[in-house]
Amino acid sequence: GAAAAALQAAAIDVSFMPVDATRRQVIDFGPGYYDLESTYLASAESGITDVAQVDRPGLRVVAIEGTTTFRASARTLTRTQPLPVPSVAEAVARMRAGQADAFALSRDTLRPVVLQVPGSRIVAGGFQQTQVAVAVPKGRPAALARVTAWMDEAKRAGVVRRIFDARGFHDDAVAP
Repeated sequence: GAAAAALQAAAIDVSFMPVDATRRQVIDFGPGYYDLESTYLASAESGITDVAQVDRPGLRVVAIEGTTTFRASARTLTRTQPLPVPSVAEAVARMRAGQADAFALSRDTLRPVVLQVPGSRIVAGGFQQTQVAVAVPKGRPAALARVTAWMDEAKRAGVVRRIFDARGFHDDAVAP
């Protein structure tokens, strides 16, 4: 959310973030480089094993305020709604303290988080598929053309693949 706001205010020139319809209204996106799926981390006590089981009255779901995942979770849940939290650390703290039953986030980001919440699990299924892409402030066609060419070349030359591998994303594909 902070990166999107900084781009919109033209406080920064380029960023990398998940694409969604809300952001497309105020930010221009170049090529995507990573496909991600949003899902939930469920507490051991909740008994939740599948994304469909999250939509229950009284279930306490948290999500990072201002993110595509928060907006998608709010859109897809009908019997409960996510509560906004400012950070992953706050979500983890609430999960550990028994103040949240599920945490909405991208599957790849949840992989290290599951280790921080004893007994928790990443549930089967997802509620949003999106792409992470290079982004620039709206109305800067030259900047968009430049980052588009740069990202296309970085993918073609294997730079993105090497970055994924160096960061432990060996099994994750670079988006076409």
